[in-house]
Amino acid sequence: MIDLKGIKPFAEGGNRKCFINPHNPNQCIKVLHPGLLEKINKDRPWYKKARSLESFDDNLREKEGYEQRALKSKNPEIWKHLAKWYGLQETSLGLASVTELIHNNGQIAETLEDYLFNKGLTEEIRTALKVFEKWLKENLVLTKNLIPHNLVLKNEADEVTIKIIDGLGCHAFIPLPQNTNFFAKIYVDKRIELMWSRINWDISGRKGNWK
Repeated sequence: MIDLKGIKPFAEGGNRKCFINPHNPNQCIKVLHPGLLEKINKDRPWYKKARSLESFDDNLREKEGYEQRALKSKNPEIWKHLAKWYGLQETSLGLASVTELIHNNGQIAETLEDYLFNKGLTEEIRTALKVFEKWLKENLVLTKNLIPHNLVLKNEADEVTIKIIDGLGCHAFIPLPQNTNFFAKIYVDKRIELMWSRINWDISGRKGNWK
């Protein structure tokens, strides 16, 4: 078991806190907020009552995301734009998902969201996003909505590489994209369209609904 007592998270989202693994600084430990599943169970609407509580657990959903068909490829290029996953591990704060922690020169990599807010959509980032988009289409990696705070910038060989650090999985109600390339392509194209919609919303001052 990994003891996280006295360790402060370096990032925090709506459902999870992120810690640096005290035994390996190149790993990120994602732990659910205390009492989150109980709160979800209490507050969820009637039409979601039939779903198991485990289906709302981001760590278990992340595990499913990493077990998707596309990631079973032996092509090393499949990991070019994706943080590696090291499995589920018990911690003093509960079950955690452990993933690769992306660094640049010893510092935790900047999120695309922070970059856009600080510098806008530069030509360098636009090019990196086009390369990322091509990778998604070629490999048909299934993701939820590609939100800029779930993407980080890795500086490699004098170029910037977009890396997914969260949000893998299929967002479709009927999981056809998980089983056939035909529906996976349609699904991935839609995620890319929404990604650009969210980016444009971020850089334009977040006015209206980004979708």
